[in-house]
Amino acid sequence: MSSSFKLTIAQDIRLDELPSDQVALAAARELLESTKDWKKGKAYQNTVQTCSRPKSTGDGAGWHCRVSEHSPEEATFDELWKEYINDVKKVTLIKKISATQEIWSAYYEFSSFVVSPRVFTVLQIVHCESTSPRTGIFISIPVDLSSDPELANLEEKGVKGRYVSVERITELPNGKTEWRMATSSSPGGRIPALVVDKTMPGTISADVPHFFKWFQTVRNATETKEGLPTATTGGINTVAATTA
Repeated sequence: MSSSFKLTIAQDIRLDELPSDQVALAAARELLESTKDWKKGKAYQNTVQTCSRPKSTGDGAGWHCRVSEHSPEEATFDELWKEYINDVKKVTLIKKISATQEIWSAYYEFSSFVVSPRVFTVLQIVHCESTSPRTGIFISIPVDLSSDPELANLEEKGVKGRYVSVERITELPNGKTEWRMATSSSPGGRIPALVVDKTMPGTISADVPHFFKWFQTVRNATETKEGLPTATTGGINTVAATTA
């Protein structure tokens, strides 16, 4: 694939157009660096700062970003890189492309009864740099499986949405870890783009306390199993923020 590759939901990439790691990572790094100049938005939980930029040429929708920094008491770089969760009801591995690339189809159920379940099928690219500063990048790109009926049959069934996202965790000199995520999405169906844009900052920001609330239970369970002190017995004091 040429260097003209663009991270966008304007059109799903075909199976014969899947980008190499090098091409996708170059686009991801460029996008993440550009977020530092995006319009600053609301801060949530006194922890998560949001920013955004409107839809431009080649985009299928506008972009939203969240940035947060976390101490080792909340989660270390290694813990953040190892543990990644979503509000996914069911997820199916469609095809393993390589050690760093896989195609997944995810079935999402929303808390609102007026929104029917959605299906998102994406190419996921994972990359971790061990040199200082240690950095992990996770890329999701919408994929069109229609050219391969066998693979398309494995795809979850439901209203199709599209999203593209880049997440990066970076180990900072002060010992903290920065978690930066940028995404552009469309849930499909009849949900107006204006509604999506208005709710997106709060939605992506809620993922952060949601993750740490979940992670605390995982860490405490591990410490209890290993006979280590837990947060409830005077040991490590992790943050248990509530979902916004």
